[in-house]
Amino acid sequence: MSALLDRFRGGSFGARVLRSSFLTLAGFGFGQIIRLASNLILTRLLFPEAFGLMALVMVFLMGLGQFSDVGVTPAILQSRRGDDRDFLNTAWTIQVLRGFGLWLVACAAAFPMAAFYDEPLLTQLLPVAALTLLIAGFKPTRMDTANRHLMLGRVTVIDMGVQLIGVAVAIALAWATGSVWALVISGVVGAIAEVIVNARFLPGERNRLRWEKPAARELVNFGKWVFLATIAGFLFSQADKILIGKWLPLDVFGVYNIGFFLAAFPMLLGGMVTRKILIPIYRETPPAESRANFLKLRKMRFAVTTMLMALVTIFACAGVWLVGVMYDPRYALAGPVVTVLACAQIPMLIVMTYDQAALAAGDSRRFFVLAAARAVLMIGCLLIGLESAGLIGALIGQGAAFLLSYPVVVWLARRMQAWDALHDVIFAALGILAASLASWLNWAAIMALAAGGGP
Repeated sequence: MSALLDRFRGGSFGARVLRSSFLTLAGFGFGQIIRLASNLILTRLLFPEAFGLMALVMVFLMGLGQFSDVGVTPAILQSRRGDDRDFLNTAWTIQVLRGFGLWLVACAAAFPMAAFYDEPLLTQLLPVAALTLLIAGFKPTRMDTANRHLMLGRVTVIDMGVQLIGVAVAIALAWATGSVWALVISGVVGAIAEVIVNARFLPGERNRLRWEKPAARELVNFGKWVFLATIAGFLFSQADKILIGKWLPLDVFGVYNIGFFLAAFPMLLGGMVTRKILIPIYRETPPAESRANFLKLRKMRFAVTTMLMALVTIFACAGVWLVGVMYDPRYALAGPVVTVLACAQIPMLIVMTYDQAALAAGDSRRFFVLAAARAVLMIGCLLIGLESAGLIGALIGQGAAFLLSYPVVVWLARRMQAWDALHDVIFAALGILAASLASWLNWAAIMALAAGGGP
């Protein structure tokens, strides 16, 4: 214990990695506990269709955000000018302009989206919910600076406080109104709180409007491929909600989202760790530089994947039981959704630690190629699955897309000299065992999903 504490202390890169990893895990765990508690309360105060409506709103907002992402955050994390005041203010100015533009687009798109999904309430929900995009444009670059230097203590505490504010507002409004508006308004309040609290309590100079041409040129050159990659990333990560929301009834879609909320826990954790921790690690210890760097990354990779595989096995095996304990019978089909979806995500979890190597090296073009391949495979496999077997077909289709994209991941990782075949083989074998065990334990519920999750 004394040796472990010594490794956490000090300002060395290794100590900062350990502290940041611990804080990221702690913050994520706290956030998921809060989300779970609020989810359990809100499912009793609201109706399943409300979660389906809000899922459609969030898919659209995430699409807007990602279809216009110019990579400001990863640019700050990897650039040599990432601590320069003019560079940071130029990046912040781009964020502000983007936020205003996104809100105007959302207002214009509200009616067409309502017509597409045949949900008139979307014409009112979208413009209000899209205020979160406008507000997010004012987030201080101090948040990125803290991430760049792996100093995440205060950032984590602030994030916890902001989450509590949003959840408290959502529960209070849901109790008072019983309306989906509770979810929309709480999102806006949470966005305002995030900007104000981070600007007030994080160290650093206040951002100001600034347009320095060299900084803008660097941000645009790096960001053009990130922009395309985030479009593909949106289609990859949100294709399930876009297609299932259109293909299946709204109540079934709401049940799917409850199941997704639980099953996606390991995926979300892995994504947060890789985004916040791996770019600085790859930047400081590039695997192409030496065998010693590769072996350091191997230790990190084994540790992260072991944690994620343990979590996904727990959710896959216990998904049906968890839903039965926590939710009322209206959400019963969410149980097998958790099991099947958790198993489907195993191939993605195995390769998750490779993705950020290209961005850390400034190679956003190859990162885009991977994102585009994943998006095409995901859309195709989802369409085939929905057409052939309804909801369970869509879940299996996601697993097929993750698996089929593996050769492209290997291509990217080999280019960065980050691929670790030993790691992949070991965890593939463990993943097959975990999926087999989960399917055997929950076979009756999976068959019930196959029978009751059609269009």
